[in-house]
Amino acid sequence: MSNLDYFLSAKGWRQILTKRNKVMEQILQNFLDESVSALRSYKSLAEKAIEQVSDDEFFRTIDEEANSIAAITKHIGGNLRSRWTQFLTTDGEKPDRNRDAEFVTGADTRESLLKLWEDGFRILFESLESLKTEDLDKIVQIRGEDFTVVKALTRSMMHTASHVGQITLLAKYFRGGDWQTLSIPKNKSAEFNHFLTENEVRENYLEAAQAFAEKDLK
Repeated sequence: MSNLDYFLSAKGWRQILTKRNKVMEQILQNFLDESVSALRSYKSLAEKAIEQVSDDEFFRTIDEEANSIAAITKHIGGNLRSRWTQFLTTDGEKPDRNRDAEFVTGADTRESLLKLWEDGFRILFESLESLKTEDLDKIVQIRGEDFTVVKALTRSMMHTASHVGQITLLAKYFRGGDWQTLSIPKNKSAEFNHFLTENEVRENYLEAAQAFAEKDLK
């Protein structure tokens, strides 16, 4: 049997489809793994920024319309708890969530808000790590609107990353000249590239940049 005849045969097509399915399975698993890795990096980045600010700076706002680091921390924790609790089976906007209250921090402490932050991320990671590749095309709801699991996950990642950027920017603003950079320091791009090559770094880019910045401070 020629190669062409083999591939045109039922057995040949079964092998092609099996190989394609394995490739797709790996792509989907990579997406899940990389999503978890990225979210862990965002969490770490925000926490290293928060560690640098005082309690006063944690609750301070830069103007009447702005949110404090405290409020953003509370909001992320509340959002993640709501979105990822019983993710596949219940609406992502839980009946007991009070979104507006997430931006009011008068009765909160730094410790209580960081606990809400940790609880939100714990629920997120537990839910993500329970997902299987066949779950990715399932439909979930947020405020009654249908989303594929992929869309809901990417939306949550974008939302979290945008607020992590706000936390980092505020912390850098408050710390001024005392800020310890969490990314590649100014005018150190070439040194960072050398660091990656010299150490054969294969980790997440954000984590590698943070490791380089910490090394540069020593």
